[in-house]
Amino acid sequence: MSPADSTIEMVSRRVTRAERIADDIHLFEFRDPAGADLPAFFAGAHVSVRVPNGLVRKYSLCNDPAERDRYVIAVKREPSSRGGSQSLIDDTRLGDELPVSAPVNNFALARSPGGYLLVAGGIGITPIVAMMHQLRANGGRFHLYYCTRAATTTAFREELAEFRGQGNNVTLHHDGGDPAQSLDLWPIVEAPKGRHLYCCGPRGLMQAVRDMTGHWSPSAVHFESFTDAAPRPDDRPFTVRLARSGATVEVPVGMTILEALRAHGVEVPSSCESGTCGTCRTRLIAGEADHRDLVLAEDERARNIMLCVSRAISAELVIDR
Repeated sequence: MSPADSTIEMVSRRVTRAERIADDIHLFEFRDPAGADLPAFFAGAHVSVRVPNGLVRKYSLCNDPAERDRYVIAVKREPSSRGGSQSLIDDTRLGDELPVSAPVNNFALARSPGGYLLVAGGIGITPIVAMMHQLRANGGRFHLYYCTRAATTTAFREELAEFRGQGNNVTLHHDGGDPAQSLDLWPIVEAPKGRHLYCCGPRGLMQAVRDMTGHWSPSAVHFESFTDAAPRPDDRPFTVRLARSGATVEVPVGMTILEALRAHGVEVPSSCESGTCGTCRTRLIAGEADHRDLVLAEDERARNIMLCVSRAISAELVIDR
């Protein structure tokens, strides 16, 4: 648990449903133990859950926001992760109570008279399902493109079919794990048509969407990502020097710059902590960064860094803190 996790206010919620809904994807339903209504949420919101091994992880809510009696999340088992998804899936049983935060929304639907383009990959479908419920209820028009490896790895297959019609469409694309069979995104994003685009899924999919939407208005393209990833094989420890104080902070493998700064009592504004919102954007004064965000344009990367996900190529980074 990071220092920031200890500040999250959580309330005990009972697990009233826990089942496998696709290969390596499990659904969990939480309700108030006394049967009371839960705090309301809007599509795109997530909750933080303290899983049985003590880690705190963020999960998008995927049920209809009109429902006040339950929160529903879907979780993918990630064998190479730091253990959050594995613990929730392996160690949680019906009737258990887990600490769950109130909903937080960094991925809210904007008003879009031109309609909505929804692009999801794998477990990234979770916030998109809630969006489809909300849009259908409010008369919003959308087209979903959902990319998975196969039908057996596709979550909510039956539920998604129910959203077709009344001007809405759902396209499922299975690539069989072959990059050559990936969905051709360009015809989909070539013409913005006054729409807003919402994308959630693997980093590669989101990067591809980002690269192909440079001609869209930046305010019309939205990303959501939660990371529970293990360190990359080429990750190395490095040092961050704070230009204003002269202090230095060591950033080991398996810890982000943001986490290392917090551990040393340096507070940095943050929100998504997945490189998609831009809140922790910081001026980079010296050093070569390994940029892993989806916010900075190429011409901004020499002088800025997102502290929540990016690392260093050089032995030291100097930042404006």
